[in-house]
Amino acid sequence: MTGRIWPLVRVAGGAAVLGVLVWRVGTHPFVEGLRAVGPGSIAAALVLVAGTTLCSAERWRLVARSSGTDLTTRQAVAAYYRSQLINSVLPGGIVGDVHRAVAHRAVRSVVVERVVGQAVQVAVGVLVVLVAWPANLAPSTFVLAAGAAAAILVLAVLVLVMTERGWLEVEVVPTVLGLSALAAVGHAAVFFVAAHAVGVDAVDGLLAALAFVVLVAAAIPANVAGWGPREGAAAWVFALVGLGAATGTAVATAYGVLSLAAMLPGVVLLLARRAPAAEPAREEVGARG
Repeated sequence: MTGRIWPLVRVAGGAAVLGVLVWRVGTHPFVEGLRAVGPGSIAAALVLVAGTTLCSAERWRLVARSSGTDLTTRQAVAAYYRSQLINSVLPGGIVGDVHRAVAHRAVRSVVVERVVGQAVQVAVGVLVVLVAWPANLAPSTFVLAAGAAAAILVLAVLVLVMTERGWLEVEVVPTVLGLSALAAVGHAAVFFVAAHAVGVDAVDGLLAALAFVVLVAAAIPANVAGWGPREGAAAWVFALVGLGAATGTAVATAYGVLSLAAMLPGVVLLLARRAPAAEPAREEVGARG
């Protein structure tokens, strides 16, 4: 019973955030964010997301190898695009990862690479906020520094546990962490594109800090096809720095639309996987041993 209710609770949570946001700022910021998206911003998002997907897929390939599953870069990229597409259109934000884990019989590697990726994103985000956050605004520099130290410590402990248990090979740890950092920066760059499309006037350092706050919130698996916590966090943090909740909502909306548009390759790959002519013999990716 709990297993059936929990997904509904996650979706309800995301819907509740959106409902409160519409009540507070209205629907105009959502429309403004949608209208801000154009061919140029979509093209930029396609390129940036292609880069982040390649980094994430290569991270997964290396982690999967540590767990005894062989994947080619092509297989990993195709599966990751499909996974992101499914996450973008279905409630909860994790269905695509579940599909990827089951389809490739690689549950452990998917869990490990997602946990590492999120931990690195949080660590990078806290460090960026520590450097770029306005000194006259809460939280204080001391609190941010403590948060950064805690995030790095948690990441170090996670990596140590994973390597000791054989879930992650020691020699690939630097590469996995580097790829995760690049992917996080790539997602922040898409946020920059969205902010500039909306017309936000803010220094790049502050915009980077805002981006990572929103990205961390976007990873919360309580949403409606990716919508909810992301927009709520954007409204809150933009208001906090004096840019306005409506502006934050518009930027988050533009970011959501750009991220979805950048999943176009995932649509092509998903259709190609279903078409018998495109894939005459289904390729199984199994685990060694």
